[in-house]
Amino acid sequence: MRLGKQRHEAKYIAIKHFHEEKGWSIKWMCKKLNISRAAYYKWLHREIPEQELENQKLAELIEEYDERFGHILGYRRMTSWINHFNHTNYSKKRVHRIMKILNIHSVIRKKKKKYISSSPETITDNKLHRDFYASKPNQKWVTDVTEFKVPGEKKKLYLSVILDLYDRYPVSFAMSLRNDNNLVFKTFERAIDSNPDAKPIFHSDRGFQYTSKAFQNKLKKQEMEQSMSRVGHCIDNGPTEGFWGIIKTEMYQLYEIRDEASLKSAIKNYIRFYAEERPQDRYKCKTPLEVRTEALTTVNPKKYPIPKNKRIEKYKKKWCA
Repeated sequence: MRLGKQRHEAKYIAIKHFHEEKGWSIKWMCKKLNISRAAYYKWLHREIPEQELENQKLAELIEEYDERFGHILGYRRMTSWINHFNHTNYSKKRVHRIMKILNIHSVIRKKKKKYISSSPETITDNKLHRDFYASKPNQKWVTDVTEFKVPGEKKKLYLSVILDLYDRYPVSFAMSLRNDNNLVFKTFERAIDSNPDAKPIFHSDRGFQYTSKAFQNKLKKQEMEQSMSRVGHCIDNGPTEGFWGIIKTEMYQLYEIRDEASLKSAIKNYIRFYAEERPQDRYKCKTPLEVRTEALTTVNPKKYPIPKNKRIEKYKKKWCA
């Protein structure tokens, strides 16, 4: 081990070791290593420099502390601890150099890779302002993702839906065992496939799927205006929340759900039932599909004002006056 700056020291140490331990010839080893015997004997009988003696002493301390403290000391703490307990003043660079020669390093607190955080890239304002009335189809779309527990299994099924606020028609939906970008992207692409010229206000919560650049590029390409609910205000997306309540209340009464396959089938069948067979009082007992079909075949779609909610009006009168 070379702790000083002596040239050929590794060779000299090897010759000394094998001569003492194995009895090998010094003359033969010097010849094989291309060094003179005079140089070797000069090294052997040399007066060891004070700095090298100090390095050897430090090396012994480093090995002792490394073993005693279970290899947890990096060169900074090794320097501090040796100096503290031995009343010395070794520099960090010196300790670091000798630790490298000894191949001693800390086994903990390795340097971590730096990653760019995946915080929301863009958040937009709530441009819908809880105005859930639309005068024609494809004027305002709302979307969200909900989850269903799969019976008998420790997993969940996620459902993504886009509703049109004019007729509350499910423009598109998609299901997946993963709540990721692909689920939302697939829902959006299906909506565009069936409504290629639609340019509605697109409202959602602040989920990571909707704040991603990839999704916002899709909206820009379709020339849609994005709107987002405020934090902690789920009522900002009230129609979608209401739809979740309806489907989770009625679906389990209409269909027998035993496993993942039957759950997917029930969701698909219920959404069809909701759109095509479930009349709504607001639309004069017409289904969402009937309202949509009529509106898309006329220049001036029929208006369906949202009835006032007496409970909400009473609340506003009491607390917002």
